[in-house]
Amino acid sequence: MGKFYIPKSRARDNRYLVSVKDYSHYHREGYLIVRNLLSKEDIDELYELAEQSRLNSLQLDNQADRDSKDPLKEEFAKATRIHMMSRFSGAAERGMLNPRIVDVTEALVGPDVYALQSMLFLNPPGKGGQGWHQDACYIKTHPDTLIGAWIALEEADEENGCLWVVPGSNHEPIYPPDGVGGGNVHAVDAFEDLNGVQNVSHLDDSVNTLSKVVAYYPPAIPVRLSPGDVLFFHSHLLHRSYPNRTQDRYRRSFVCHYCNARSWVPWDHDGFEGHSGNYRQILVRGNTNLPYAEPAFGTEVYLADGEEESSSITMMGMDNGMMMPIGTEKDE
Repeated sequence: MGKFYIPKSRARDNRYLVSVKDYSHYHREGYLIVRNLLSKEDIDELYELAEQSRLNSLQLDNQADRDSKDPLKEEFAKATRIHMMSRFSGAAERGMLNPRIVDVTEALVGPDVYALQSMLFLNPPGKGGQGWHQDACYIKTHPDTLIGAWIALEEADEENGCLWVVPGSNHEPIYPPDGVGGGNVHAVDAFEDLNGVQNVSHLDDSVNTLSKVVAYYPPAIPVRLSPGDVLFFHSHLLHRSYPNRTQDRYRRSFVCHYCNARSWVPWDHDGFEGHSGNYRQILVRGNTNLPYAEPAFGTEVYLADGEEESSSITMMGMDNGMMMPIGTEKDE
């Protein structure tokens, strides 16, 4: 007989509890802003990491590959956008595995949670920005449970390039872009009219054809954040940012991605998109039947205490002909 699975993480101080209203808002609108989720100490450590990265980037004179069609190639060449810092920085790993962030993630897509990716954004004056896109286009999970967490390390507003979101657009499917390989989110041929899109992430709306989907919705809204605020957003949500229009302000942020740890993840960031990349993903909450990694820098995670192994499930017929499960004690 099957066992009851009672998902419950280990208790700890300072746990963040998500309200039913917030849960509903996230799943209805595709995003949730949690103000002051992270402490000043948490932000200071990530800001210091960003500042050191900024100083290092000023010493670079790398040129982007002229033949690359990636609209973000200049950002990567100048190291103003750095992926997977959590694999070589303890500070970044602590940021990605911050228990307060995972508390919210656990409530929204858990109870079992993988930590997949970390990204550091600097967005210096005159730089940055990314056109309309959907995150699950790039990081696929099956079942489709990806969620992003956008952490403000300083004030983010319209002037220095805050995020813009299209509320409710999380209910759209993932539109497969031309030129981005590695499989599909949805079953091939499951839709009658799920057409491909072009130039996803391009800043120019006249060539980024996801802008035609955005046009079906009310105007996008800016997400203004202060240090310690975190935006959680659905992986189907249409979102973008604009270049930093200021002359003397950066827009430092730390962005992470997570998914339910029962999802198969054919991705590990290092160019692999195939059978399974689960063994590279850190199990940060709950439990899983799939492979997983442990924190490389020893950051504490809060996994399930264990399953209730003394109970099993059987079915009992009711007077109305329906079936209902009942718990029975396991034979010793």
